[in-house]
Amino acid sequence: MSTLETNAIGKYSGNNISVDDSLNLKSYTTAQRDALSSPQAGDTIYNSTTGTIDYYNGTAWFSTSSNTFNVTIQSLVIAGGGAGGGDAGGGGGAGGYRNSYASETSGGNSSTETPLSISKGTNVTVTVGGGGSVTGTFVASSGSNSVFSTITSIGGGRAGGGGGNSSTGATGGSGGGGYEYNDAQGGAGTTGQGFSADRGRNEGGGGGGASEAGGTDANGAGGDGLASSITGSSVTRGGGGGGGRSVTRNGNQGVGGAGGGGAGRSYDVTGQNGTANTGGGAGGGGSYDGVGNSGGGNGGSGLVILRWTTADATIGATRTGLTDGGVQTSGSDSYIVFTAGTGTVTFS
Repeated sequence: MSTLETNAIGKYSGNNISVDDSLNLKSYTTAQRDALSSPQAGDTIYNSTTGTIDYYNGTAWFSTSSNTFNVTIQSLVIAGGGAGGGDAGGGGGAGGYRNSYASETSGGNSSTETPLSISKGTNVTVTVGGGGSVTGTFVASSGSNSVFSTITSIGGGRAGGGGGNSSTGATGGSGGGGYEYNDAQGGAGTTGQGFSADRGRNEGGGGGGASEAGGTDANGAGGDGLASSITGSSVTRGGGGGGGRSVTRNGNQGVGGAGGGGAGRSYDVTGQNGTANTGGGAGGGGSYDGVGNSGGGNGGSGLVILRWTTADATIGATRTGLTDGGVQTSGSDSYIVFTAGTGTVTFS
C-alpha cells in the first residue's frame, strides 16, 4: 500500500501542481524493479543501478535516459610498428589497428568495433606501445602492444633479415616482411587488426599494413594504412614498412605504405624509420652482397585516442605516466590523444 505524505497541497495556477521540495521517487535496483509484482502502466521509479528514471508501459520497463553512471567511449588504439630487417631484409609490420569511432573500418578491413561503456570513477588502463628497435648485429624486434581498458592492439611483427634474426618475418598486428634471399615467408597479421606481409623475392618483402597486405602495390612495398577522422580531420596511420634490397639484384627498394610506413633501402643505407604515433612499420636495410650491409629502421610508436560526448563526462586531470595533448573538442564531442607512456585515466 502506498502512502502520500505532505504538509500542504494547494492549487498553483491553471492545471499545474507546484512542489516546494524536490520530488523523490521510490528507488529500486534493476533486479528489484524487475521483481515487482503486477506493475501498472505509468508506474515510475528511480533505478539506482543505472541512475535513470524508469517507467512501465504496461508491457515492459523502459528508461527515460542513458546510464548516468557510465560513459560511452569511442577509441582508436594503434600498437607500435615492427622494426625492419637488415642486409636486404623485409619491412616491419604495422601495429595492430582497432577502431570504434563512427562507422570507420578497423584493421584487416574489419567492421567498426563496439564502443566501450566505462564506469565513472574507476581507473582505466591506457598504454601506448613503442615501436620495435634494431640492436646489435641488425637484431630487429616487434612493436609493443597498445591498450585501452579491455582493448589490446598487437605490436607489428618484426621483419626477417640478415644478421641476428630469422629470415622469416614475425606474426604481429600486421606481419613483418621476409628476407630477400630464399623466398623467406612474411609473417601473418592478426584478424581484425592488420594484414600479412609479403615474402622475400629479389627484395625484402613488404610489411603488412592496416588496410592491405605487404607487396599489394608492388613487390617489396609496404601495405597501406587506414584513415580515421576521430580527431575531426582525416589522418592515415598503420602503414607497413618497405623491403630493402641488394644492389646486385634486380629488385626494388620497397616504398613504405601510406600511413607512416618507412621505406626500404639499398647499398649501405639503413632502412627508414616508421613515423612516430602512426604504428608504421620500418623499412628494411640495404646490402651490397656482403659488403657494407645495413640494418633496418625502427618501428613507429603507436597511439591511443579517446572520444566521448562532452555533456556526458569529464576526464580526470591526473594522468600520471601518460603523455597527451590535453582535451580537445570536435562539435559536441571531446577527445584526447595519448602519444606515449602507460597509466590510468578516470571519467566523472
